[in-house]
Amino acid sequence: MDLLRALTRSFRSTFLSDPPLLICSPGRVNLIGEHTDYNEGFVLPAAIDKAIYLAIGPRTDNELHFVAHDIQKRFIGSIDHIEPTKSWADYLLGVLRQFQQAGYPLRGLNCVFGGTIPMGAGLSSSAALENAVGFAVNELFGLGLDRLTLLRLSQKAENEFVGAKVGIMDMFASMMGRAGHVIKLDCRSLEYAYAPLQMDGIRIVLCDTRVKHSLVTSEYNTRRAECEAGVRYLQVFYPAIKSLRDVTMAMLDEHLKESNPHLYRRCGYVVHENQRVLDGVMALDAGNVAAFGQLMYASHEGLSHEYEVSCPELDLLVSMARHQPGVLGARMMGGGFGGCTINLVREDALDTFTKEITSQYFAQTGKDTYLHVCKIEDGTHLVR
Repeated sequence: MDLLRALTRSFRSTFLSDPPLLICSPGRVNLIGEHTDYNEGFVLPAAIDKAIYLAIGPRTDNELHFVAHDIQKRFIGSIDHIEPTKSWADYLLGVLRQFQQAGYPLRGLNCVFGGTIPMGAGLSSSAALENAVGFAVNELFGLGLDRLTLLRLSQKAENEFVGAKVGIMDMFASMMGRAGHVIKLDCRSLEYAYAPLQMDGIRIVLCDTRVKHSLVTSEYNTRRAECEAGVRYLQVFYPAIKSLRDVTMAMLDEHLKESNPHLYRRCGYVVHENQRVLDGVMALDAGNVAAFGQLMYASHEGLSHEYEVSCPELDLLVSMARHQPGVLGARMMGGGFGGCTINLVREDALDTFTKEITSQYFAQTGKDTYLHVCKIEDGTHLVR
């Protein structure tokens, strides 16, 4: 692969040695179940063939040397003084800080990384990078940690160091993915099962709005706080509930619909979305991809109008997809406010879909949209 060769050459020229490890850590798609993970709900993600790659090795001192190959930026620091920089380096530094806080002694590192995940597309490049760093540290220093422990460290790094209150799904899908399978994940218990993605003749296509997630971190944290506020309000009447996972629409109708319509919409979206995931799993198990596609459309409506994390470009792409022959379902994917839509498209309609979406989107927005046809691949792993 050209990128791996380029990373190896960069590592060799920068650090005058070959990289001891090459790591591949994929991005993810989520077929359905958006913003449910931090509400202890259900999701249906998979790792994809767009990934972050790391060339990495230990140093004999405590210095940290990171090279972001794609943007030609370099960071130099020390394992003895890890503090947030408000830059891309925080995704690496935050993971190292978590290892330290867990009591694992570390040395300095040399690292060159790059990727094939489209930036800003909502495919969880940050989770992929964090997983790659944690996986590499575990390998380099022989720590013997299992994958669940490593992905939890990645989540804590993003929550506590980067400052994005993300749920567990992105890290889980990136670390635990299996080629050709989706992951049925319970974000409360972390119980999970792999299910073959049996959609013969149907492709997963991502349509990139080319709109950056300018609001995603602040609004993501706001949505999480709104969900938690709804839970606290309902706990007055139902002390046993722990999260929106435990809430029903009947509870919301009785106690929030009139008193706080804003929180009612937010919480109602999550309750409905959890049910859509369960219904979606049953539809896929029955081979009813058309029914699953309709749930995707319903998910997008909720994300746009109840949870309000969409944007005009995302809504436009979903609307256009609805009117294209051979499209079974579409919705926005990821944190929102930009990024990609995920579409289920019949293979024999793929060329027409590509031409029509590309031309119509440009005509209405003046922007190009990039389409990515995805293959479901293995999670974070050692290349060599």
